[in-house]
Amino acid sequence: MSITASAVILCSCNPKLNEQELVFLNKRDFLINDTSLKVKPAFIPLPAGAIHPQGWIKDEAILASQGITGHLDEWSVTYGMAWKGVGFEARGTDPKTGMGWSLEQASYWLDGAVRLAYILNDSALINKISSRLDMVVDGVLNGGKSFIYWQDVDFRTSGFNNWAHSHMGRALVAYYESTGNPRILEALTKVYGQFDLVSVPHAQGRVSGCTNVDPMVATYELSGDKRILDILRTMAESEETKETVQKWCNGDCINGHGVIVYENLRIPAMLYPWTNNPDLLKATQTYFHWLDDKNGLPFGIASSEEWVAGIGSTRNTETCNVACSAWSYQQLYEITGKGKLGDRIEKIFFNAAPVPAARDYQTMAYYQSPNRIEGVLPAENPGHPGDGGTGDPYIFRPLGHDVLCCVGNLTRAIPNYIMHSWMATTDKGIAATLYGPSIVKTVVAKNVPLTITSETAYPFEENIRMTVEPAKTCAFPLYLRIPQWCKQPTITVNGEAIAANNSESGFVKVDRKWKKGDLIDLKFPMQIEVVDGRETAFPRENYFIHGSSSGRPIAKETEINSPFRTVYYGPLLFALPVKDISPNEQAPDQQWKYALISKDASSIKPAFSKMPEHWSWQIADAPIRLTVKAAAFDWRPTSILPLPKEAVTGGKETDIVLVPYGCTKFRISMFPIAKL
Repeated sequence: MSITASAVILCSCNPKLNEQELVFLNKRDFLINDTSLKVKPAFIPLPAGAIHPQGWIKDEAILASQGITGHLDEWSVTYGMAWKGVGFEARGTDPKTGMGWSLEQASYWLDGAVRLAYILNDSALINKISSRLDMVVDGVLNGGKSFIYWQDVDFRTSGFNNWAHSHMGRALVAYYESTGNPRILEALTKVYGQFDLVSVPHAQGRVSGCTNVDPMVATYELSGDKRILDILRTMAESEETKETVQKWCNGDCINGHGVIVYENLRIPAMLYPWTNNPDLLKATQTYFHWLDDKNGLPFGIASSEEWVAGIGSTRNTETCNVACSAWSYQQLYEITGKGKLGDRIEKIFFNAAPVPAARDYQTMAYYQSPNRIEGVLPAENPGHPGDGGTGDPYIFRPLGHDVLCCVGNLTRAIPNYIMHSWMATTDKGIAATLYGPSIVKTVVAKNVPLTITSETAYPFEENIRMTVEPAKTCAFPLYLRIPQWCKQPTITVNGEAIAANNSESGFVKVDRKWKKGDLIDLKFPMQIEVVDGRETAFPRENYFIHGSSSGRPIAKETEINSPFRTVYYGPLLFALPVKDISPNEQAPDQQWKYALISKDASSIKPAFSKMPEHWSWQIADAPIRLTVKAAAFDWRPTSILPLPKEAVTGGKETDIVLVPYGCTKFRISMFPIAKL
């Protein structure tokens, strides 16, 4: 049965359901009943618009729609012209065909913007983005062979265009799930039912089209078109994919381009449900572990300058990785249902996501670094595809940089978090997968409409109150994620305590008959955690030693082993705030030369204040502050030695106050260690 036909049947028996809900129900029921699916997913995402952000997250979403996300097409010819089927002048773009970098960059934006538009029900943004995506749909249905409908593209030899094609596929999937317009699904199935899908490469230095797996899997789940499943299985069984998977399982992971690594590493796991080959899942998990162990930075993402760059206080993460790392963790989360993956996505969103965007969301920066002091740290620019003038990767601008990938990709961070904060389950229940203030409207059990309102300022408070409102009393399972960092969680339903033991999955299942007005109270007491580590040398790759970063002295240093200390409170990384006049100008007379004294968390004192009426990550409004014992010392960082080589002695003891890392534009978050 086609998806359109089954939607008609559902509509006839349940006329109150809207197009979004019909599409979702067909997808959910298909996944429950499809015999080709050898491993059922733990979670099924809801469409954009099913979850309505509230509180501080809504503030962020509105700022994005009023700033970068809502206006990129007005600020840049790349975003104004890409995917219109014509040539134009832009960096990295063929002026005759319009192919190249612009397709990649604009597809990121269109994917993020279409999700945000329907999440906010922003009619102006919906009209703007739908008109652009409709061009692609119409082009395919009027004879185009791919989403690059105006060209006959050999995707085997066209890496960037194949990569861009996959991201447009993700945008069209989101567009279809948000609207239920059958023309969109028709275009998706036409293209992906005959697509020449490339294998998963072991090398991670150049883009390929293997990332088309994401929208191909989604298109199969929405359409049931077996041609797509056959293509996916052929990819999983190809010799190159098998060879890559075996290498990754054995720990042979590549210090490649950070964005390419994060986008590619999830692909084996996405093939796992259709094959039940455990090596496919293991390959993805091993790569994630390797990234963390060898290259993880305190805000939850691996370094990438542009290539994966080891661990260090002035290593950088390209802003593209804020979106693509969380997306890859999200795909693994849906497959396995492991709550620790929700913890990681929260860590990225609460810490890494706010920093490269200005507080008004009008400008952004290409890179972020754990430590940033104006004119001092980082002491040198890393390798990047811009020049040393207008291409300075730390400067906040409307487009961020001469190379426009990051400004487009940033638009995905907020909507992807919101729309995955609740997900459905194959037992016709619902799971609280990421926390924050929201209202979710979906369908559970035997197609019963459900609304759940979450009132909280999480992660800036420990309490979450949920009001459950099914359209009629009915039984269904509700899953609540217990963060791994929380040692003493409590759960009550209508005042009655529920066992909150942290299971292997990280979720507590509450299976009962729910009625309108049922109340769930969660409390996740947050603990202070002090973590020590050591910086590492840059990977011994030609990219750093002889390539685009060859002018950076620290990249050639092999003996980097300086100790550092970081501080967390619940899911939040904390930093010494260096006050700013703007994201590009540090306030005068700021003191930052401190080392942390004690690893004893009990010596750190938290203080709390009320969330402001409108939240935009201002230092002055920080609702949680930590007072920490530190030693003031004469810290003179250099490009080779940004942190002292050993623990600091002889400093003057003092108290310093830390705020959430996301509040800062200049900061210290990886501290020297003091030994008094």
